[in-house]
Amino acid sequence: MENFVFYSPTCFVFGKDAESQVGAMVRRFGGSKVLIHYGGGSALRSGLIDRVKASLEAEGIPFLLLGGVQPNPRSGLVYEGIELCRNEKIDFILAVGGGSVIDSSKAIAAGTVYDGDFWDFYSGKRIEEALPVGTVLTIAAAGSEGSPDSVITREDGMFKRGASGDAIRPRFSVLNPALTQTLPPFQTAAGITDIMAHLYERYLTNSKEVEVTDRMIEALLLTMIHEGPRVIADPNNYEARANIMWAGMMAHNNSCGVGRSQDWNSHNIEHELSALYDCAHGAGLAVTMPAVFTYVMQHDVMRFAKAAVRVWGCQMDFDHPEVTARAGIEALRNFLISIGMPKNFAELGAKKEDIPTLVQALCRGDGRMGTISGFVTLNEEDCTKIYEMMV
Repeated sequence: MENFVFYSPTCFVFGKDAESQVGAMVRRFGGSKVLIHYGGGSALRSGLIDRVKASLEAEGIPFLLLGGVQPNPRSGLVYEGIELCRNEKIDFILAVGGGSVIDSSKAIAAGTVYDGDFWDFYSGKRIEEALPVGTVLTIAAAGSEGSPDSVITREDGMFKRGASGDAIRPRFSVLNPALTQTLPPFQTAAGITDIMAHLYERYLTNSKEVEVTDRMIEALLLTMIHEGPRVIADPNNYEARANIMWAGMMAHNNSCGVGRSQDWNSHNIEHELSALYDCAHGAGLAVTMPAVFTYVMQHDVMRFAKAAVRVWGCQMDFDHPEVTARAGIEALRNFLISIGMPKNFAELGAKKEDIPTLVQALCRGDGRMGTISGFVTLNEEDCTKIYEMMV
């Protein structure tokens, strides 16, 4: 296990009707004028925004609203939010929505107090200061409600990139599983896939002797395998929704990733798909992960074999561990298909002829130097072959 510092100060308010506590939580964490940031009309139509507003009003906290966050959130709305916060002297950002809304809120929070272009943070500069952020989560998927991370798509070039820093960890997150019960099955399944990807990206490590976090990751993957089909079969299953929602947070607040190197190549490769085609991130990961894992499997075949045995219940073939490793990857692929995720480029809406464009953006776009690094360092030829495996 490697040395680490782990700082996770987010206060979680979990359960039915938890959104009624938003005003008190904003007050507790020093907010005196709030920007409520949200996505499309569902938060309005469901009455959630009205309940959030009422909770703030009960505490005497003024607020402004900024909606319009898209899946794969865009830089243009971030710039708009930054200008609004500066002009209106906003001192607290409240994200009401899923990962895209929370990521956009984090970008606004960082950009408002920064003299330069907020995109500097998405080009490698670490975030050290930001306005405080709180969240009301409506989709169990991205884990942004507990993480120090944010992903934004820059419209100039359509580069999808990430930023990080403890300053953008939410001060509080309100998690009411009932808010996810109206999600369409596809969106629920995409969220489950994203959660599993966050776990696999940490499981694929070159660090030695990390049994504690290995076991934590395995337990959360087993939870998703158990609860995923239950919630697809019965969208109103509150208990399944609750377990998935908490697993999503645990998967990405990095409690499972401390003391170990991590991968993130599947995420990097997928980001180009959702940037170019605007597909659901989880759906893109469902196609990407099996291809990446198959391509890099020989780098540490026993790690894939261990996941196959411990998570998927495969029998270990000690004479041919690669057989076990492949069985585990195939079990993952089949599980994702079983909950309604796509299995190839065609089902994702991607095109083989766009592979050179994808590789160029992935390996050379926005200042990259020809490779991406993680569990294995991949060059342009490697990435081309991985995309071809998805066709």
